[in-house]
Formats: sequence, structure tokens, C-alpha cells
Amino acid sequence: MNDAAPRKRPGAPPVPRNLPRRARLLGGAAALALLAQPWATRPVAAQPLRQSDFGNTGIVLPGTAGAGGVPQVTAPPPGAAPPAAGLSILRAGGTPVDRDAPVTFTANEVEYDQNENRVTASGAVEAWQGERILRADRFTYDRDTGIATAEGNVQLLEPDGQVIFAERAVLQGGMRDTVVEGLRGLLAQNGRLAANGARRRTTESGAVVSDLSRVVYSSCDLCAENPEAPPLWQLRSRLATQDGEDKRIRFRDATVEFDGIPSFYTPYLSMPDPSTPRASGFLSPSFGQTRYLGAFTEIPYYWAIDEQSDLTVTPIIATQAPPSAFANYRGRYNFGTMTILGSVGQLTGKESSREKGLGGHVFARGLFTIDENWQAGFNINRATSETYLRAYRQPGTGVLSSTIYADGFWGYNAYARISTLSFQSLRTQDVTARIPFVLPNLYYEKVFNRDELGGTLTADASAINVYRDLGAKTRRAGTRLSYELPRYDSLGGQWTFRSQADLVGYNAENVDVPAAALLRGSNEGGQEVNTVRANIRAAVDWRLPLVRSAGAYGQQLIEPRVQVVTGPSTGRQSNIPNEDSLDFEFTDANLFALNRFTGRDRLEGGTRVDAAMRGAWYFPSGGSVEGLVGRSFRASDERVFEARSGLEKRASDWVARATIAPTSWLDLTARTRLDGETLDRRMIDASAGFGLAPIGLNTSRLTFGYLYELPSPLRTEVQQTSPGVYASAPRFIREVYAGASTRIADRWRASAFTRYDLEFNRAVSYGATAAYEDECFIFEGRFYRSLAENPVTARPYPSGTTLILRVSLKTVGEFAGRAL
Repeated sequence: MNDAAPRKRPGAPPVPRNLPRRARLLGGAAALALLAQPWATRPVAAQPLRQSDFGNTGIVLPGTAGAGGVPQVTAPPPGAAPPAAGLSILRAGGTPVDRDAPVTFTANEVEYDQNENRVTASGAVEAWQGERILRADRFTYDRDTGIATAEGNVQLLEPDGQVIFAERAVLQGGMRDTVVEGLRGLLAQNGRLAANGARRRTTESGAVVSDLSRVVYSSCDLCAENPEAPPLWQLRSRLATQDGEDKRIRFRDATVEFDGIPSFYTPYLSMPDPSTPRASGFLSPSFGQTRYLGAFTEIPYYWAIDEQSDLTVTPIIATQAPPSAFANYRGRYNFGTMTILGSVGQLTGKESSREKGLGGHVFARGLFTIDENWQAGFNINRATSETYLRAYRQPGTGVLSSTIYADGFWGYNAYARISTLSFQSLRTQDVTARIPFVLPNLYYEKVFNRDELGGTLTADASAINVYRDLGAKTRRAGTRLSYELPRYDSLGGQWTFRSQADLVGYNAENVDVPAAALLRGSNEGGQEVNTVRANIRAAVDWRLPLVRSAGAYGQQLIEPRVQVVTGPSTGRQSNIPNEDSLDFEFTDANLFALNRFTGRDRLEGGTRVDAAMRGAWYFPSGGSVEGLVGRSFRASDERVFEARSGLEKRASDWVARATIAPTSWLDLTARTRLDGETLDRRMIDASAGFGLAPIGLNTSRLTFGYLYELPSPLRTEVQQTSPGVYASAPRFIREVYAGASTRIADRWRASAFTRYDLEFNRAVSYGATAAYEDECFIFEGRFYRSLAENPVTARPYPSGTTLILRVSLKTVGEFAGRAL
């Protein structure tokens, strides 16, 4: 302490001769947490940055310097998002601070100069307010001018772990204006920042405008072998300004450097303040090259409509096609969400179908809560043509479906749905008049609580109206009751008693219209159907799981299963329009189903016996081997199922599945259906995955697949029989698939795949990806090629090839270019 007797100025408040080492300052001194305020840069006493300025913060400045000996500084390139960590110093801290709370500080020595009316704390000064801590070698506060100065190794520790360093900090203007010299920072997400200086000032309107001068930012670690080398990338900017009134951050003379080499420069860059959740403006542009568009650029504009919705409009300017545009609307409301994606563009005739003219598409979906039981939604998909969707790389198939619906839920055991369904065929060979429109489609299901016997009763009711201009128009109403009762015997066998009753009524017209009339666009010769039919099924299902211990090798299971199902015969039911039971496939999954058709328009009848044998081996390590084989036997020869369905004969095809996964690096799964008499293959679906851990490649994996299927009524190939006339022919599926993925040295990853059609002896698609990723940088390349052909022209669809290159500067933003 200074023992000299201080002189008291007239009017100055009395001050004790010796202040305690711990003091509590109130009022304006509470602004000691000065570095917590939002700053941006402005030239303030610009001085050259030195390597020693950064201590062990990890930032290394390259040897080059800009004009006046001051190094050039970096800022994000156009459209890049501001660095979440790097610019956190420009915004108000993430944790709110009570500005009226007192600041507590400690120091080795505290002096009060009564002549100068100044308080000086020195020696390991540490002040804190809430969870923020300020450290400095020396702190002075002039009570006359209201200027506070922190000097020497100034540090601010933020509640979120960020650390900010400075040589000197001055607060004035009622602690509202701040000047900082030699600013450095250790920020969130591995960010490191340095600036010659920073200044914060308050405008007459009360808005805070902050400046950072000569800014350097990076989130990369330094080379351990050569810490003086520049980081992989860094951003430099001569001036960064945060305008609290406009809620914008503006950069001037911004440069991106890779390995110390300037790679991108922009004289001016403006972006929303990170404290603003959303702000309207242009987003990062992208560039590319396609065979259809030629060289092109996309310039998205983002419009923040309000707090709940936004709109992004993306014009596309190309060298080989007229301008086009995409729009994406998103809304998130208190009662639901909605997304609408649309586009408009021009087809120039260079595509596989030679289409010309204006095209477009709309994909929209929404889901809204009505009350505690009901929700409503829609999913609308429309496009001018399949060629347009493929040319502009939009998802879509030959048929687009749209629906509007409402769902009701009452607990876990009651459900209702009201919906309408429409389809749009984009295939030129389809007849639009034969495409159905469904309105309404009603369904209600109720699962009752278990009864006294332990059984469960389920009841449902449905109604549907299917309309089409050409072909059957069907109105159907029906109900189904199902009951299931489980029981166990003394030997461990599980018995399940099932019953199912159906009642369905039809009112249909234009049923079984002759093909010749359909080709003429006429419903002449169609029949009218008005009928009510009922069906009942009863079944007894028995299974006996036999388990034994395999000692150190786990447990083994053998489970025989037999089911007897009976009911009246139903016949072919050819007089009933079939709307929902066309897509039928016999597998192990529906071997024991009471009605193996997928819908209600076809009901299985008669008596049958289903039998299967299941075996499994469960290993202590968690691996397992499991398999099942079974078939079905019918008591009559009636034709209920179509040919090649696997159930057309009294004895069905064999169905089987196998899963082999003994270790974490090996898994094989296969399903098959074999002819019941000759064991010829009817269906095979197999996949295998092999990890390469046994040879030391723990992060590498190989996958293989094979698919074989016989033709079905819904899977045909379009063939042109004469000019302008097309016919459907059965189509077999024989495909193989192979893929590989790996990681190299924790930073590189790569993968590749291919699909090959053995039936047509050509590739279906293939692709590859490769990427590098470290703590601050991502570079990724993706390649994909589809060889799908237009069935009418036998020419490849447009935009079948895609190449995407992506560069991401973590905490800053990413940039991408693509070629199609």
C-alpha cells in the first residue's frame, strides 16, 4: 500500500486509508465483464500482429504481411454461414448476465489515489460477475472520468469454456463503449481468433455497433512438428463490423487461405448477425456442369417471412437451357408443419423422350393437429413428366401418388382414418382414363381388452369408393372380426386359437370390360355387380420350442410348428373387382396368415395345413444362426391363387429363410421360395456383409446381394408391338449387388457400389464416394450413374450421371459444385 497521506479533493466521498484485498464494486464497475459484450471490428490503433501475441493459444501467423506491415486477415467467402465459434466474440454472450449484479474481485494490491480520485488494483487481478471471470495484471478505475482500464495479460473466461485474451482494454462512456487492443481468443468448437483491436460503441438510438480490425480466424489444429506453419485454412478480413441496429455483420477485404496461400477473395461480404435466428438475403451460390444444362449457376434467395415460415427461391442460369427456378416453402406452426417444393423449367428436346416445352413439379406435404385425438395431413405430388423430374434431378417414379387424410387415435387400441387417394402416371404408355381415384377411403379399428379367458377381440370396419373413367368403378363396405386366444400345455407347447369373420358388400359397374372395348376407350360390355359375401376362418396353431444348453457355446433351439386352418371354400371370386389384392407374394412371412391375400377383395377359403420347422443357435457373444423351412397343404384343388404364386397347387412351394450372424463382422440373410415338386427356384433374396476385422481392417466392410423373382401381374416390361402400340410382357428379375466401404487412418473414408441386371446383361447403376475429414475441414466427392432407360424410346433418361464436390470449413460453412 502507498503510505503517503492522500489528499482529499473537495466534494470527493470519504475513502478508507487502507482498502481490503477483496472488495465489492457496485454500479458502473459491474461492466468489468466487458469482453462478454458483442464486438465486431473497426481499425483501432492498428499495430502489426506478432507471434508472441498469441502465447500458447495455438494461432500462428504466416510470415507475409499486408500493406503497412499489418498481415491480411480472413473472413468467410460469399454466402458462407458466419463461423459459429469464430464470431461468437461478436455477439452477446450465450449466457445472460445480470448487469446490476455486483462484481467481486481480488488483487495482490489495491491503491486509492485521492488526488486523482482513481482506484488501482494490481498483481493477479481477478474479477467475476456471475459465471464470467476477468483476469489482468493491472486494473484502474478513474472515478472522475468513469474510464476503467485493464492491462497486461487480460483474459476473459466465458461460461461456455471460451477464453479471450487481450493486451489492454479500456471502458468509457458510462461503461458503454469499449476499446480492446491485441485481441486473441480460444473459442467454442476449436475456434481460434486474433485481431489487432476491437471497439464497441453505442449509437444514439441505443444500438451497439462493434468493430474488429485485422481479424484472423481458424478452427484447425497446428502442425505438431512445425507449429510455426500456417493452419490448413484460415479466414482473414481487414475489418469486420457488427451492426446491432441492422442485425448484420459486414466484412471488408475478406480472404480465405489454404496452407497460407490466398485462395478466395471478396471485397465485401454481409451476413446476418448470429444473434438473429433468421434473416432474409442471398445464400451461398453453387456452380456446376451438366450435359443437359451446360454450365450453370444457382443463386438462392432466402426470405424469412415470419418466425414460423420461410421461403427459398433458387433461380438457375444455364448456358444450354432457358432459365428455370425452384422454390421451397417451409412452415412450422403451433398446430403442425408444412413443406412445399416446386419448380418451373423448360425442356429443350435433347432428352431421351425428345420432349419440348414448359415443365414443372410440386411436392407438398403437411401434418396438423386438430385436437388431442385427431390429426390431418396431406401429401401432394404432381409433375408434368418423368423426363422433367429426371432432367432436373428431382425424386420421382413412373407413377406419383397424392393423398389427403385425417387420423384419429384413442389410446393404444383404437384408430380411425379418413383419406382420399389419387395417382398420376408419367408413363406415356399408360391410359389416364384407367387410373383410379379413391374418395373416400374410410377405416376404423378397435382392439378390445383381454377377456376373462385371456383372449383378444379385434373389430374393424371399412368403406371405399374407387372411380375411373374407363374400367371398373367400385364401391365397397365391409367389416372384420378377429379373435385370438393363447394357451400353454404341460409339455411347454404353445397353442393359439384364432378365428376371423369377414362381411363385405359390393356395388360395382363396368366390371370385366372386354379388352377390345377398353382399347376403343369404351366401357361397352362391362358388368354390374351388386353382392354381399361372408367368410369365416378358424385355426389352431401349435408350436413346441425345445431348448438345450450347448455349454460354453450358448443355447440351441428346435421349434416345430403346425397350424390347421379351415373355412368354407371361396373359389376364384372372378366376378368381384380386385382393387387391393393384386400384389401378392408367398413367403415365410405370411405362411401362417389366415388370409394370405393383402386386401379384402380376395378372401382365402377351404381347409389347409401349414407346417414349418425352425432352428436356432444363440452364442454367448451375442451372435446367432437361425433358419426356418415350411410349406402349406390345401385339402381341395380349387383355383384361388394365380399361376406362379406358389400356392396354385394343393401342396405349396417350399419357403425358407436363414440368418447367419455368428460374429459382429459377418452376417448373411437369405429368403427363398422353391418349387414344391422340382425344387426349382421361384424366388431368392440374399444379402451378405463381411467385415475385414480378421485381417486387421476393422473399419472396412464388403456387402453383396442377389435377387431373383418370377414375373408377377404388377411387374411387366413394356414392349412396342407396332408404331404407337405398346404391350406388356412378363419380366423376370435377376440382379446382383456389390459394395465396399472403408476408413483409412481415421481421416479418409471411401465407398463404392454397383448393381448389375443379369437378365438384360447390363449395369443398372454404380457409384463411389471418397472423403477427407479432420477437426476443421471436410472434402468430399460423390459420383453416381444410373443407366435406367425410357421403356418407350429405349434411350437413357437425362441427368443419369451425378458428380458432386463438397468443401466444408467447419464453423464457417460449406461450398459445393456438381456435374450431371
